[in-house]
Amino acid sequence: MLEKLIVCIVAGLGAGIGTGFAGMSAAAVISPMLITFLGFPAYEAVGIALASDVLASAISAYTYGKHKNLDVKNGIIMLISVLVFTLVGSFIASKVPNRSMGSFSVVMTFLLGIKFLVKPVMTTKETQADKDTRTKIIQSLLCGALIGFICGFIGAGGGMMMLLILTSVLGYELKTAVGTSVFIMAFTAFTGAVSHFTIGGIPDIPALLLCILFTLIGARLAARFANKASAKTLNRATGGVLTLLGLVMIVMNFLPA
Repeated sequence: MLEKLIVCIVAGLGAGIGTGFAGMSAAAVISPMLITFLGFPAYEAVGIALASDVLASAISAYTYGKHKNLDVKNGIIMLISVLVFTLVGSFIASKVPNRSMGSFSVVMTFLLGIKFLVKPVMTTKETQADKDTRTKIIQSLLCGALIGFICGFIGAGGGMMMLLILTSVLGYELKTAVGTSVFIMAFTAFTGAVSHFTIGGIPDIPALLLCILFTLIGARLAARFANKASAKTLNRATGGVLTLLGLVMIVMNFLPA
């Protein structure tokens, strides 16, 4: 029980900090830790991670929204596109044999962390505001389709894909990109959690409650810090968090099952 307590607290706080700082999915941290250190079945671990993501993403989105760092209108458009194409990607993935791309999210987390350290996102809100409404809608639909398809096909990387595309393709400044990302993730995580629990049944309750609580705490603290930080500081903090979490996950992948 002590081991479960420690693992769930560390996993929850790590996932929450990643969510609050960078819109990272809790599944990238919680799932591998529950599987590696507690021997949880993968499906159950992912379900717990998704459930932990719901409140953490929601409280992060609320915090970013309160500081006017959330694009709700285009976020909803992208959300619809992400959900639809996640189903498309999942269907196509079921027809493709011998997929082995589970490390995608881990490697992407590490590389994206390096990216923020080496080449920080210093765009301003005016960059996005200068675009006309039609362009924003089309870009949100297309990017949502790409994110959703990759998430459905590979089964991971949604938060990281959203952050990368929102900053690099759509030209969002970092705070608004993270705020919009966690807004979308609150809904996608809820959908995924309900699906997992409906199919796989109720998971380990103590682990579920511990992960939800500490992911929420970590996300709340990280989101509050992120919204008060300067763009330069936030880029460094985000890059540092993602690089560290990516390294930890890479090392964990080499641990014996």
